[in-house]
Amino acid sequence: MPPSSSTTPTSAVTSAPLETTQSSAKIPVYWLGHSNSDVFLYREFLPVNGNGDPIQAALMAMTSQKPLDGDYFTPWKKPSKLGASISAKNVITVDISADAFSNDVDEGIARRAIQQLVYTATAAAANAGLIDDNSSIQVVILVDGHTDYEAFGKVPLSGPLVREGSFLAPVWVIDPQEGTRQNSPVKVDGRGISADGQLMWQLLKSDAKGHQSVYLSGSTDISSGSGQLGDFGFTVKPVPGSYELKVYAADPAHPMAKSGVETKKLEVK
Repeated sequence: MPPSSSTTPTSAVTSAPLETTQSSAKIPVYWLGHSNSDVFLYREFLPVNGNGDPIQAALMAMTSQKPLDGDYFTPWKKPSKLGASISAKNVITVDISADAFSNDVDEGIARRAIQQLVYTATAAAANAGLIDDNSSIQVVILVDGHTDYEAFGKVPLSGPLVREGSFLAPVWVIDPQEGTRQNSPVKVDGRGISADGQLMWQLLKSDAKGHQSVYLSGSTDISSGSGQLGDFGFTVKPVPGSYELKVYAADPAHPMAKSGVETKKLEVK
């Protein structure tokens, strides 16, 4: 399991608003991924398997499926038992079996894994319309029905948990997802944060030998402005071929530096 560089990540994100209602056909799932020298949370939308509880479905996907993006990973094992419920006071209770924690990880990854569960459970509840996205929400994690379990042997689960903004990646692309085939023009959507309220992007084209060169590049504004996590979106019009999309924050003090680099590979038909 990839180690984390620290127990506390260094993201500039300080708040983590809930998702809004999206679609009953897909569920939001958070994964871990490297950005520069740290590890953060990234979100993907996956197809719904079955018609069960959306929170339970999202958590089962998080613990048993593989991310669409090969740059992401999960430290969880598939649990033998998993249940979830939500109270009228906006408290999600997750009861998961101890075998889900059987991977050997360091404390930094363990803390990120717990936040991965918190983010996925709350995102699934908000996405399904089970809670107002302007409300506060807490998550209680039980292990085999009991409180005070030490997750991965490192993190005590002693009380209700909330989203911690510092664990969110500073930049992530929501659409297109990794490895998809797209018609041109391609609409790009995501979330990010930067000091100046802008992100830079490049579309790298691969030749027959797999060598990459910059095909298109530009910048995009973050909807919330400078220093705040917000949405971004732009459209590119490439010719058919294999591409890698790269989105990142620039550092005015170090023009060659790229912060929070996020990449997605795609095929354009």
